[in-house]
Amino acid sequence: MNSLNRVILFGATSAIAEQTARQLVAQGASLYCVGRNRDKLMALIDDLKVRASDQQQVDGAVADLTDSDQHALLIDAGERALGGIDGVLIAHGTLPDQQACQSDAALTRQEIETNALSVINLLTLLAIRFEQQQHGVIAVISSVAGDRGRQSNYVYGAAKGMVTLFLQGLRNRLAKSNVDVVTIKPGFVDTPMTAELDKGGPLWAKPEQIAKGIITAMQKGKGEVYLPWFWWGIMLIIKHIPEAIFKRMSL
Repeated sequence: MNSLNRVILFGATSAIAEQTARQLVAQGASLYCVGRNRDKLMALIDDLKVRASDQQQVDGAVADLTDSDQHALLIDAGERALGGIDGVLIAHGTLPDQQACQSDAALTRQEIETNALSVINLLTLLAIRFEQQQHGVIAVISSVAGDRGRQSNYVYGAAKGMVTLFLQGLRNRLAKSNVDVVTIKPGFVDTPMTAELDKGGPLWAKPEQIAKGIITAMQKGKGEVYLPWFWWGIMLIIKHIPEAIFKRMSL
């Protein structure tokens, strides 16, 4: 069982990460929160400090995580502020407009940079740190969209698929160093990022549900986790639809 006493959250102002931060603080954790929007980040840190005890540390930094030159500095700052790192959650990303990406190669590259390459750069630096300390847990919010390319969101899916595959290899590497690597695969989550989507039906989850599942997965050091759990079965079916049939479907 991994302890989560000192955790860095990258993309801390996303809806899922905010709920995760609140639940971690309620469990006694100290946090270092990194986010791009200064006002949202400061509001989150203030909120967390009110919830925390005098023994807990809550701090953070404003940063654009697509700027890979800042990554090592942010990890160093988080480690100093917390006095060490037990766990990391990488939760930043965007949900691109697929139609816009199809007609704009520069936008497609930008979305791949945000959702995949910036995450992989962070992971590479974190892996070195955790490999040296020989303990801890690294978790990343990927997506069920990365399990199979679909016409409705294949740019986003490709980025998340890249992250998922990278995490598989990293998990294999770091297992020898007593470091757990956790891939979080949410399905439909009711957040501001999905504000323009139709949210009817039983498949939609709330951020607080996903946050609870993330913390449990990090503590237990699970490999790949679908949240809510039933998405495992849904994606198993989707992944096994024969290509001759799948390419004629509108998913």
